[in-house]
Amino acid sequence: MTTIAVTGSTGHIGGRVASELARQGHRLRLIVRDTARAPRIADAQVAIATYGDGEAVEKALAGVDVVFMVSAHESADRVNEHLTFVAAATRAGVRHIVYTSFVGAGHAAGFTLARDHGATEDAIRDSGLGYTFLRDNFYLDLLPHFADENGVIRGPSGDGVTAAVARADVADAAVAVLEHPEQHSDTIYELTGGEALSLGDVARRASAATGRQFTFINETQDEAYASRAHYGAPAWQVEAWVSTYTAIADGELARITDDVRRLTGHEPRTLEDVLG
Repeated sequence: MTTIAVTGSTGHIGGRVASELARQGHRLRLIVRDTARAPRIADAQVAIATYGDGEAVEKALAGVDVVFMVSAHESADRVNEHLTFVAAATRAGVRHIVYTSFVGAGHAAGFTLARDHGATEDAIRDSGLGYTFLRDNFYLDLLPHFADENGVIRGPSGDGVTAAVARADVADAAVAVLEHPEQHSDTIYELTGGEALSLGDVARRASAATGRQFTFINETQDEAYASRAHYGAPAWQVEAWVSTYTAIADGELARITDDVRRLTGHEPRTLEDVLG
C-alpha cells in the first residue's frame, strides 16, 4: 500500500489534504516540526523534521512513496531549505513529489517569491524524481487580509487583476493528484479561480460579503516602499510585498485556467464562497 507523506499538515492546505486522504483510507505520514500541533488523524504516522534538517527529513521519509511538499514559510533561506528537503527525499527513496509552487515560477518572475519556487522546481526536476507542480495563484481567501486595520488595501497594482484561487480548491486539487500520482507524473497545473479580480474588485466585494468596509488605494512603487518602511522588515521581505502588487499590475497573474475543475470535478470557489 502506498505511503503518502504530508508536510504542512498543521496549516490550512496541508491539514485539509491530510484529513481528506485519511477519510479515503490512505496510509499517511505527517511530517511536522512539533508533534503537539499535529492533527489528530487515526492511524496516521507522525515524524518530526524541518525542511532545513536533511538528516531528519531523510529519516522521516524512509519508506514513503509520495510526498506532498507544501512550500516553506517565506524566509531569506527558503530556497536552501527546499533544496535540502528535496535532496533528502531523494536519498530516502521517495518516488514522487507533489509541490505547491506558484504561477509563473521561474528566475525571471516579477513576483520575487515566485523565483524561489522556480529554483525549487529546478531542483526537483534535476533530482530525477517524478513530480507534479501545483502552481497556485494568490490565495483568494487571503486577499482581504492585505488590508490594514482600517480596511485599506494599498499597493501599486492599478487596474491589474489576479485570478486568485481558494485554498480549499488547492487542497482538493492536491488530493486528486495524490490519489493517483502516476497519472500526473512530470506535469504542471496552474490553479486559478474562475475569474480575475482587481484589488478594487476585492475591496468592493469583500465589503458586501462581510459588512466590513474595505477600500483600495493605488500607490506608486516609491509610495509603496515608503508606506511599508515603518515595519522594519528586511529588504527581501519588503521587495516581496511590493512585487505582489507590481506582478498584478504587469498582468503576470491574470490568466484563468480550467485546471481546478479538471482535477476536482467542481467549479472554483468565488470570493463570496470563501468569505461566507
